[in-house]
Amino acid sequence: MTDSQSAAAKPTRLRQVIERLPFTGLIGAGLAGLAACGGGDTGGVNSTPGTATATATATATTTSTATATATATATATATATATPTATASATATATATATATATATATATPTATATATATPTATATATLTPTPSASFLTSEYYRSTGPSQHGAITAWAAGASGAGVNIAIIDSGINTSNSEFSGRISSYSADLVASRGLTNADADHGNMVALIAAAARNSIGIEGIAYAATITALRADSVGSCATTDGCSFNDNVIASGISTAIAAGAKVINISLGGSTPSSAVTRAITNAASAGVVVVVSAGNDAAANPDDFAIALRAAGNGNVIIAGSVGSTNTISSFSNLAGTEAAYYLAARGEAVCCLYSGSALATTVQNGSTYVTLYSGTSFSAPQITGAVALLLQAFPNLTAKQAVQLLLSTATDAGTTGTDSTYGAGILNIAAAFSAQGATSLAGTTSQIALSDTSAVTSAAMGDAASAASLSTMVLDSYGRAYAANLATGLHAAQLGQKLTGALTNRAQSFSAGGGRLAMAFTVDASARQLAPWTGALHLAQDDALAAKLLASRVIARLAPGLDMGFAFSQSSDGLVASLQGQDRPAFLIASNPLEDTGFLRAAEQSLVVRRALGQWGLTLSGQQAYALTGASWRQQGLVSDRDSRALVQRFGMALDRRHGQVEGSLGVSWMAESDGVLGARFNRALGLHGADTMFVDASLGWRPHPDFHFGAAWRQGFTRVRGAELVGAGSHLLSNGWVVDGSIDNFFKVGDRLALRVSQPLRVAAGGVNFHLPVAYDYDTGAVWGMRRLGLAPRGREVDAEMAWSFPLKQGSANLNLFWRSQPGHFASLPDDQGISMSWRRAF
Repeated sequence: MTDSQSAAAKPTRLRQVIERLPFTGLIGAGLAGLAACGGGDTGGVNSTPGTATATATATATTTSTATATATATATATATATATPTATASATATATATATATATATATATPTATATATATPTATATATLTPTPSASFLTSEYYRSTGPSQHGAITAWAAGASGAGVNIAIIDSGINTSNSEFSGRISSYSADLVASRGLTNADADHGNMVALIAAAARNSIGIEGIAYAATITALRADSVGSCATTDGCSFNDNVIASGISTAIAAGAKVINISLGGSTPSSAVTRAITNAASAGVVVVVSAGNDAAANPDDFAIALRAAGNGNVIIAGSVGSTNTISSFSNLAGTEAAYYLAARGEAVCCLYSGSALATTVQNGSTYVTLYSGTSFSAPQITGAVALLLQAFPNLTAKQAVQLLLSTATDAGTTGTDSTYGAGILNIAAAFSAQGATSLAGTTSQIALSDTSAVTSAAMGDAASAASLSTMVLDSYGRAYAANLATGLHAAQLGQKLTGALTNRAQSFSAGGGRLAMAFTVDASARQLAPWTGALHLAQDDALAAKLLASRVIARLAPGLDMGFAFSQSSDGLVASLQGQDRPAFLIASNPLEDTGFLRAAEQSLVVRRALGQWGLTLSGQQAYALTGASWRQQGLVSDRDSRALVQRFGMALDRRHGQVEGSLGVSWMAESDGVLGARFNRALGLHGADTMFVDASLGWRPHPDFHFGAAWRQGFTRVRGAELVGAGSHLLSNGWVVDGSIDNFFKVGDRLALRVSQPLRVAAGGVNFHLPVAYDYDTGAVWGMRRLGLAPRGREVDAEMAWSFPLKQGSANLNLFWRSQPGHFASLPDDQGISMSWRRAF
């Protein structure tokens, strides 16, 4: 073939189906007719001529036979796009219409087994993809066969419309008077062959392609995928060819010229709904130039029902350096169309889109309708020519929304996010799959905070709060900008990955504890151990050393402790699996009543700890006592941590160290203490754990403790205590000034010994577990993104003070019973775990224990 010859020596046989369906705003069932559109064996790229009337076609439908297909296809062009032109051919060959109709009827509405849903489900993360506005769900939208099937509404709701993106269409022209294109036809649009103008009275093929890609959203007719894109219409049909029975033909040199003109016009994507045999070198060189200029090319696969795309498409793909997509056709059920050439050897660059029974033929600026037997009908088209502009529109949406994308990246995005169909993965029928615009708009690959290298997957946990923070996570917001692996910017609310610590089952833990305590010693040394008879682990203990973990009955952690008198007035104690607070209280001689539920805030750091090791030294100074303490433990994460979508035990423990000093004094019936301690967390903030991408480096907390006790009678004791915490968050560049927390807890209790009988004790306590009263973390985060200048930074505050406030009230009665000890506890918890939405928790517990 020489450069002066037509585009294809043997054009691809294209088929155009004209369906006339009742027009009710949505397309329903009705009559079907077929007119020819597609290349025959005579060469050239052409589209069916003629101006067949709707009535002629409709009548033909009832008597047609499938034998007409050859004629119909012969008239059609090698253009996958030629399909639309067939509409006009209905009257052009009235005698052939009957047979042609048969073909259409057979294939227009095939009985297909869908392999994918008609409307692909968007995979975009909720925080990234806005909920579609009801304003998009119009009758115009539902009439448009591509947008709903391919998830375009997701892109529209995100603000993409194709505005500012130039789409070039090399075809048979465009109806410039159609209001669907008003104000959006580029000045570069031209008749590349003669001075005939852009409007082609003999063919509607190019007009239909343009409508599918970019018809306006104007409540008239249909709307295109990229309804606000600019259109560069390049008319390339040979003079007079569209008026022949063979349909429009296109010269290779003219096609090549059209590609060059599109590049000069600044087109970002070129739609070539043409096909046939291998094109000349002029065309392939032009395609290579387009790829070098960063232009995407979409070409039809062909309508011969062949195992491979036609040679024209294959040659363009080979010359396109990864910038070319070959478009195959599927119907409404996402099953490959019977007429469509399959992916075959081009599977990696083959993408299927709606090309079967596509709405609709226009008359001027409105849908063309015909009335028959009292019903109004519209005309539908079929062919891979109409699959291509669906993809072309999708490219325009991507390039508008994400101007950083290269042409090759846009192609890979559409291919890699396609809805899989047929055999799993890329296959020889559907290629990469079916166009899914919603998925292409979702973040792909690893995401990172914009302007940083800190990776954070949107499905990952951003933070797990601690018990002291209660329900703070439920009302939190932490909006920022992230980039996906393509460098595309998305708005994300990291608070969706914020999880509250799980509520502890206090009563269950207390009642199921089977700890047995043993103590020994005398004189200068005392030891105590608690053994769990069921688990054989260490847990809190009770005995001669006084109970510092104020409820031995509720003890969950098995422990051992040793206290030694080193010299008169100098005592030392060390413990395993017990906090230093317990040892301090023990050395100070405190004697507090025991409770199951209402805890002592002086032993509460706001989070669970494990593997504690404590060392305490107390020096008596007359009526005063000075106690120094040190403690090392591991903070436990309050809930499961999700990383890359998987439940992970990553960093389930983080080192915590604490050092303190306390003064105590006993004066007559009154005892009191005042203490201060410093707690350093290696990877937490008062027990909360944050994703490393947020740049937190732990925290430092100072606790100030005060307690007061009064014993007016040997059998009466009343006490009160307060703990105040001040936490400063450590961090790098992402943590801003003012990242502080204030926390507190308090308790008031009293007990009466020998109340009902000798040896019993009746006690009452009201307390508030440690709770964050105010404060949060200030994050210096990207809050907006400009593709030219980069991230825009701002401050985002994550408040960690809960709305709820837990207050516990408990009455405890313990008494000897049958050589054992019995306990009766009544309790009430308001807003358990500092969760305002949780109902109050009330209960009663009775137990009896006997040591053997």
